[in-house]
Amino acid sequence: MLNKLKQWKRQQTSEEVDDRFQELVKHPIPGHIAIIMDGNGRWAKKRALPRVAGHHEGMKCVRRITKLANELGVEALTLYAFSTENWKRPKMEVEFLMKLPEEFLGTFLPELVEENVQVKMMGSPDALPTHTKRAVTKAMEATENNDGLILNFALNYGSRSEIIDSMKHVLKDVQNGILDENELNEEVFSSYLMTKDLKDPDLLIRTSGEIRLSNFMLWQLAYTEFFFTDVLWPDFGKEHLIEAIEAYQGRSRRFGGLQSEES
Repeated sequence: MLNKLKQWKRQQTSEEVDDRFQELVKHPIPGHIAIIMDGNGRWAKKRALPRVAGHHEGMKCVRRITKLANELGVEALTLYAFSTENWKRPKMEVEFLMKLPEEFLGTFLPELVEENVQVKMMGSPDALPTHTKRAVTKAMEATENNDGLILNFALNYGSRSEIIDSMKHVLKDVQNGILDENELNEEVFSSYLMTKDLKDPDLLIRTSGEIRLSNFMLWQLAYTEFFFTDVLWPDFGKEHLIEAIEAYQGRSRRFGGLQSEES
């Protein structure tokens, strides 16, 4: 009897989550969601498992959240998969992390193609292992004609380096007469960034309780709504994505201005 009661409660909770999920689409959905996927190591440590086990579990979460974002009609989902600073981690962990894109895309690429997801990558590919670059390139080529959700992986990405490299390209174009320095503004500079084909994120989610940006999309996040949660990335599920989007929908985005009633 007790087991049946517990099962009924779980079913009720699941139904409530589904109802909240359906309610989301009645309100503005963030067009571009960026996520700092944090907490894999702590998730593993809590279970006396090696850190790589947490990363592997986190990969399952990537699939879960990608499917949910696609169902909601999100236009772009950018995931901070590996930063330029992550090379400082233990060699074995780095090697495992470099295998994850190959494993994820090798396993779920047919599903991504079928669901009309377009895979993109931003970051510096030169330092990535050949097998990682090959897997990402294959996925990008296989999905390049898809026009649904853009699944954008930030791999070997660091925002400060991105800004410096973009500035170098701007200076080069000015010197070569391609760009008039008087025409340089925020919009023009944004066109030199790795995200030039994407709108700036509407919502940033960071898991695991950390409240910092960790050198992620510093230029692009200027007017983004932030949502921080203590939930570790491998545990981040449907109800947590709902909570983040509900928080976003409850805010008034002013972009530095005032609402009409405050003017």
